Amino acid sequence: MKKIIVTGANGQLGRAVNLQYADSTEYELINTDVEELDITSIDKVMEFVRDVRPYAVINCAAYTAVDACEKEEDLAFRINALGARNLSIAAGETGAKLMHVSTDYVFDGNGIRPYRETDPTGPQGAYGRTKLAGENFVREFCSRHYIVRTAWLYGDGKNFVKTMLRLSETNDKVRVVMDQVGSPTSAGELAKAIAYLLPTENYGLFHGTCEGDCSWAEFTKEIFRLAGKSTVVEAITSEEYGAAAKRPAYSILENYMLKMTTDFMFADWHDAIAEYIRNM
Repeated sequence: MKKIIVTGANGQLGRAVNLQYADSTEYELINTDVEELDITSIDKVMEFVRDVRPYAVINCAAYTAVDACEKEEDLAFRINALGARNLSIAAGETGAKLMHVSTDYVFDGNGIRPYRETDPTGPQGAYGRTKLAGENFVREFCSRHYIVRTAWLYGDGKNFVKTMLRLSETNDKVRVVMDQVGSPTSAGELAKAIAYLLPTENYGLFHGTCEGDCSWAEFTKEIFRLAGKSTVVEAITSEEYGAAAKRPAYSILENYMLKMTTDFMFADWHDAIAEYIRNM
């Protein structure tokens, strides 16, 4: 069986990737998280990857605490940029493919149409800067790479959907921003896209989000509707919310390269969240 190293295997996407490959007779997943593999250490990464000799590495590991990144940019850089660099060097040396997951935060968030892969980047905060640096390292060190940018991800783990449902248990009303728009994306849908691309030679940069878009407030209303909650959603501005790190006002990505080069289509975000709520 072909071996695939999965980093960040205990995170939302890592768990979804494991589910996607659960019945595979072709691939064996070698799951790692911070306890098994310190991706910030080039020596440890080289030793691990040389020992496994994988067909591919799927890098789901990231420091995604956006506000904390502002205070700990060096730590975020070590995980999001150097981690990607180390895995790229190891994959390049051993001939493995590298699937690297990135983010909408590499853009400035001031768009007026969905961002394509060819659009210029311009991160506004530490998280986006470190993730963009990671992308650049992947391009530099591993020729057989796929970079998939996603946004508004939810799955098996701590996420926006679960936070809203938890708040609905003890609140008659929740305040949610309405001036940030994006495409809520199921980790399961992203895992399908990863599994679709990985056997191909269709390398390069891709955007991977569910189809359609909404604001966080609209997303919350749909979550409550599907879950049968009567909690009222009060739409507020980002300024009223007052997060430490600036969030992109416009996070809509167009899966342009997937549409141009494959037949793969992400589910509509309404359908994906409905399935997620059903299976909770």
